[in-house]
Amino acid sequence: MFTKKILFLTVLSASVLFSNNIKAQFVSNSDSAFNAGRPNSGKLWGYMFGDYYVKAQADSLNRGSGSQYSGVPKNRNAFQIRRLYLGYNYNITKKFAAEVLLEAAPGEALTDNKLAFYVKLANLRIKDLWKGTDLILGQVSTPGFSMSSEPIWGYRSVEKTIIDVRGTPSYDLGASLQGKFDPKKGNFGYDLMVGNGTGAKPEGDNYKWLYGDIWGKFLDKKLYVNLYVDYNGMSPVAGMKHSRSMIKGFVAYTVPTFTIGVEAYNNHLKNDNQATEISTGNVDVLSVDASGLSIFVRGTLVKDKLNFFARTDFFNPDNKIDNNRYNKYVGNTGGYSDPSTKENFITAGLDFTPMKNVHLMPNLWLNHYKNQGFATKYDVSDVVARLTFYYVFGK
Repeated sequence: MFTKKILFLTVLSASVLFSNNIKAQFVSNSDSAFNAGRPNSGKLWGYMFGDYYVKAQADSLNRGSGSQYSGVPKNRNAFQIRRLYLGYNYNITKKFAAEVLLEAAPGEALTDNKLAFYVKLANLRIKDLWKGTDLILGQVSTPGFSMSSEPIWGYRSVEKTIIDVRGTPSYDLGASLQGKFDPKKGNFGYDLMVGNGTGAKPEGDNYKWLYGDIWGKFLDKKLYVNLYVDYNGMSPVAGMKHSRSMIKGFVAYTVPTFTIGVEAYNNHLKNDNQATEISTGNVDVLSVDASGLSIFVRGTLVKDKLNFFARTDFFNPDNKIDNNRYNKYVGNTGGYSDPSTKENFITAGLDFTPMKNVHLMPNLWLNHYKNQGFATKYDVSDVVARLTFYYVFGK
């Protein structure tokens, strides 16, 4: 009996100690502790979005630069997961923080098309390298859109931003400075980055991608303005220097009941497009400009329960189409696979939130194609009706 009592007291003491330890860890990893930057505090978080969709109309030429429904046949219906995030943020000290983010998405599926996680972000943040500016080393979000137009658009679960669809990296392996000119007020800031330009994949050449933006908030922070530029040198085309350079502007106005935003860009593709002359059959290497314009609005119908959103994009991959001179156009690495097709994207829908961080969103997804090249004019759209489901955890 004495031995049993000793064993019971030992187990009880261990249970209390374990319970207190778990409680202490829970407190140190609470939202308030993490947000305050307490050392040894972390936060596990993530989200998932997917759909049930029906393809109502299909483009038989399978056009669409980066379109998620290009090649999907008419009347196809299916459930799909389009993104799953699992992230962990950790405060090593008040000065140093770490971030890891895993993503699973159809574009990164295994050879048997099963979803698999890959490392999207993995970086070390050194806070206040100088007052108001952090240095981030590793695989990090770029200044392109993920810190500006994407969160203000607010519906990545419905569609990517216009430059995200066209291949501007949202993350890269490199070094970044993220800062504010007025740290106390936070009305003006900048981001600078140099990276491999290959996302999560290994570097394959000696060329680097340079990114930068400046931003400001005006009218009591209702008006947000962002100017972004990037440059990427690439391997020569036909012995000529080849590069891409983008300039983009984004403006958004937000009040409690609605947000309206406009995003426009020009992407200069030096010696990118190869065009075949009709008269001689010779191939000319052309420098072209691809451009796009995106306009969106979102707002509240019933507070905390029902919102709406609508957006339209216009995209021209090549401003040098000349049907009197050329009869074939071929894009290269820095351009787009189909330089002769303009696109007009439209989406609209409702966002029902039965509880915080849970969204059910019936929406229409439409992408219209217009041939501007030498081929027979062939205009048609991909049209998809969807019920999108989206939930967030750990935030």
